[in-house]
Amino acid sequence: MIPHERSLVAAMKDKPFALVGVNSEASLDEYRRLAAAERVTWPSFFDGGSTEGPIATKWGVRGWPTVYVLDKKGVIRFVDLRDEELTKVVEQLLAEDG
Repeated sequence: MIPHERSLVAAMKDKPFALVGVNSEASLDEYRRLAAAERVTWPSFFDGGSTEGPIATKWGVRGWPTVYVLDKKGVIRFVDLRDEELTKVVEQLLAEDG
C-alpha cells in the first residue's frame, strides 16, 4: 500500500489531511530501512515489533494492513479501504467540510 499512500499524501499536501502509520516490523531499525527505501514521509509509530503491540491491541487490529479513515472530529467513518476507493472517501470527507 505504500506507493498508493505516498501518492495520496502528495495529492492532499495542501488540504486538511493527515496520514499516520503504525508499523509492526521486527525492529525499529528494520522499519527505518524500509521507510527510507519506500520514501515514507508521513509519521509512523513503531508498535513494539509485534502485531500484538499496544497500538494494534487498543485499536482492535486483527490483520495487516488495517486502514481507518477518520473525519475531522476523530470519528471512524471507513475501515479497510484500498487504492482508489480510499482516495474517493478521503475526497468525499474533504468535500463535506466545504
